[in-house]
Amino acid sequence: MRPKPASPFASVDPDDEARVVAAKAGDMNALDALVRRHQPWVFNLALRMVWRREAAEDATQEIFLKAVTHLGSFEGRSQFSTWLHRIAVNHLLNVRKSEMEAQSMTFDDMGRSLDSCVDSELPDESVLPVDHGLLVEEAKLGCITAMLMCLDRRQRLAFILGEIFGVTSEQGGEAMEILAENFRQLLTRARRDLYQFMQGKCGLVNALNPCRCSKKAGAFMANGWLDPAKRQFTRERLAAVQDVTPHRLDELAEMERAHAEHYRSAPLSDGPDFSAKLRAVVARSGFAKE
Repeated sequence: MRPKPASPFASVDPDDEARVVAAKAGDMNALDALVRRHQPWVFNLALRMVWRREAAEDATQEIFLKAVTHLGSFEGRSQFSTWLHRIAVNHLLNVRKSEMEAQSMTFDDMGRSLDSCVDSELPDESVLPVDHGLLVEEAKLGCITAMLMCLDRRQRLAFILGEIFGVTSEQGGEAMEILAENFRQLLTRARRDLYQFMQGKCGLVNALNPCRCSKKAGAFMANGWLDPAKRQFTRERLAAVQDVTPHRLDELAEMERAHAEHYRSAPLSDGPDFSAKLRAVVARSGFAKE
């Protein structure tokens, strides 16, 4: 397992500046180091934006290709991480809709979908490649991530950056190239809509709600939404998001705190290593030293 990453939102890596200078000069090892440091955050941002892992991997690779091919234009007026996050945000706001997004699902649609899934038990563990606990966790993470898809892209981005990754309004506004106040407004609306739905439907935050992940996991399998052999959210984890992001939940009301913690306790998923693919592309482009 790779070492637990430090959040680029919470701290500045003093080596980034030197790596950028070396990478501009054609040092492929420095470029690899830049990609490996920042790829967990770009991948996890993409995964929560598009839901499906394969689409998130494609988006992550495209984001780094944009960053690498435009590295010569980076003048160091901001942190490299800030510059990269702006590229990622712009790409994810404008990329072709994912399969999940194309459904244009609303919270009402999601509620009806959950209601239509008849509670059922999972198959016996002896016929499954993983244990029940992991499948229930996969069902939970898939469901709460699907809830994000009911938000429009800008609200979704604000929620992921501000609520899950714990960035400040100033950092979020800079990444989205909007005023900090506008970022706060987007985040407030996203919280309100998402938490209202969860309070009325999700058993994780309101014990009076009948919906339970352990009962829905079997139904999700039957509907083809959960594949034990091809899990989207519970592959190798680097850390819990809350372990490597700033703690900024003091401003929330107690009821809202419970909702936020379910997102922040989710894993920071370990995506593929994009540096090797990028190295090949960059080598063909003539970016590297001859």
